[in-house]
Amino acid sequence: MPAPKKTARRSLLVTSASVLSSLALTAAPAFAAPSPSPSSSSSSASSSSASPSTSPSATPPAKMSTVGGARLGQAGTQVNLASGVPVLPKGLTARSWIVTDAESGDVLASNNAHWRLPPASTLKMLFADTLLPKFAKTEKHKVVPSDLADIGAGSSLVGIKEGETYTVHDLWLGVFLRSGNDAVHVLSAMNDGVDNTVKQMNEQAEELQALDTDVVSPDGYDQPGQVSSAYDLTLFARSGLQNPDFREYCSTVTAKFPGETKKNKKGKTVRKSFEIQNTNRLLSGDYDISQYQGIAGVKNGNTTNAGATFTGVAERNGKVLLVTVMNPSKNEHNEVYKETAKLFDWGFKAAGKVEPVGELVPPKSAAQASAQPGASGEAGEAGGADSSAKPVAGATAEGGSGGIGIALAITGGLLVLLAGAAFLVNRRWPLPDLVRRRSRP
Repeated sequence: MPAPKKTARRSLLVTSASVLSSLALTAAPAFAAPSPSPSSSSSSASSSSASPSTSPSATPPAKMSTVGGARLGQAGTQVNLASGVPVLPKGLTARSWIVTDAESGDVLASNNAHWRLPPASTLKMLFADTLLPKFAKTEKHKVVPSDLADIGAGSSLVGIKEGETYTVHDLWLGVFLRSGNDAVHVLSAMNDGVDNTVKQMNEQAEELQALDTDVVSPDGYDQPGQVSSAYDLTLFARSGLQNPDFREYCSTVTAKFPGETKKNKKGKTVRKSFEIQNTNRLLSGDYDISQYQGIAGVKNGNTTNAGATFTGVAERNGKVLLVTVMNPSKNEHNEVYKETAKLFDWGFKAAGKVEPVGELVPPKSAAQASAQPGASGEAGEAGGADSSAKPVAGATAEGGSGGIGIALAITGGLLVLLAGAAFLVNRRWPLPDLVRRRSRP
């Protein structure tokens, strides 16, 4: 399959940079990472607590993967600070984090990017990458008892009931908004079972060159040997955002979900719906944190072994960034979102000024195809069962999910010409379709 013609790299738009506090870093060297104690927090609605399994080390290994660049395999903070580049924010306590340009794939800064840690429900991004293209939104499934077997104790649930029928659209809303392990298991049952789904997820991780990841449970529930990394989670988000359905679900704030069929007082059989809200607090807000300006997803998680994990995408002044944060040691409410917001703020100020320390690699098939001599070609957007879907223009408009908004907008000048379904962009893998969320009044 022919590869696309080379595209000129877009100049970076930069917001004015206010000086963040005084962490004095020089260009190029690695810095020692903090050594937070292992998390012992119980699970939240984002995912579940599980049977005890071996907790990860409190310190990163001396040698880690170098996928994306040699510096990403070094322990500690990696950033190139020079004149005009804002210093990193104070108070970052996460074991691992990464700030990347979602379009160019540049890694602007990182801390233990390849540290293999429990991912919690952020692993559901890989689940969606793997299964979203397999089923039409309108397909219906009647839940049988075996669909809900072996869901871990304490799992986050959207409220699926045996004997009830749900559309695939309903199930994906349950996965993304409520991080419902019950929705994951029903979709896995539709995909010939959990074991088959886990196998396919591991194959998809390998295709994405997410080599830090080993999937044991499709929902991110704590299991021995189940690990990923901030780098890999960012690859999953970037891959998923190629799919318009993924963008829709991860940016939906609230939606209606089908309830249980019951008889009302008049004896009539009715099935009412109930409202569900996205547990991504940078998207929905909370009493101690506001919706982040420009946020458009992606996925959060929290388990006993993983602590709090989060990958987010945000757009500001034409620049789209991805930030992943894993397991802050600071034990404050919504800390993972607060640290993510700090890193977003830094990234938007640093973009166009800071020299990258690495890059997000393209999928294996794209890298191989782009290496073929004489590769060239043109095509439209790739990725997703509904690649022709039109975006919703406003964040407060009612969408098909009944939520309070799916903020998506096409930026035609930034479309990448892709050959067929392959992502062939000469080591760069820009988003073919930018995701935007208008700030609230």
